Amino acid sequence: MKPANSTLANGEWERLETLEKRLGYTFTDRSLLLTALTHRSAPRLLDAHTANTNHENHNERLEFLGDAVLDLAVSALLYQHFPRAPEGMLSTWRASLVNTRTLGKVGEELSLGDLLEMGKGEDLSGGRKKTSILGNSLEAIFGAIYLDGGYEVVLQAADRLLGSRIRTLEEGKWDKDYKTLLQEKLQGSGLPLPEYRIALVSGAPHDRHFEVECLVGQQASGKGAGRSKRIAEQAAAAQVLSALAQKS
Repeated sequence: MKPANSTLANGEWERLETLEKRLGYTFTDRSLLLTALTHRSAPRLLDAHTANTNHENHNERLEFLGDAVLDLAVSALLYQHFPRAPEGMLSTWRASLVNTRTLGKVGEELSLGDLLEMGKGEDLSGGRKKTSILGNSLEAIFGAIYLDGGYEVVLQAADRLLGSRIRTLEEGKWDKDYKTLLQEKLQGSGLPLPEYRIALVSGAPHDRHFEVECLVGQQASGKGAGRSKRIAEQAAAAQVLSALAQKS
């Protein structure tokens, strides 16, 4: 039901209800959802839905909260779907899912741009189609869902929106080592092969500690540590994979 103080026209309110259906969640306090859809550039006059409430005038605080709860929800989903995958691979997959590009794409699929409240300047500059704004707004929505309904509904919404992407991950990848995975990714992307450098060797001869850097041209770098050079290189390669996933 449309509240009396909503700044949305009838057609826009119908699209908001459509958004709730796509999220798989109906808000008890819709002012939370409206705040999640309010960019910081929106004029104060458009913030009537926050009047006489404890909610902010824009979505940045909700984005902060949503980033954390979405990170946890995706971690839980990956943990459930891939019971044999090691921590490093789970971290790499999570980074490929919870990043601006992926979340921005999901926001585009949800048509968030049509619902965002923003300033005229941001609107004219294409703000409704900006990947960063769409991704940040989606995180804010997850923050709003958490405040309105708790973690379980966040988990359900994350599965609804990202589950298909999670289920298409390659289940056999954890059987390969990270150095091989990194080399395959770089070759497939036309990037230079990685260079491994020992940054530090410490400890007694029977208890060595190695720190290794992995460099991929100017594209990415990572550091790893372990009780052998091989373990340290694997850890460094895993970190580079995660960094590249966040950029993609």
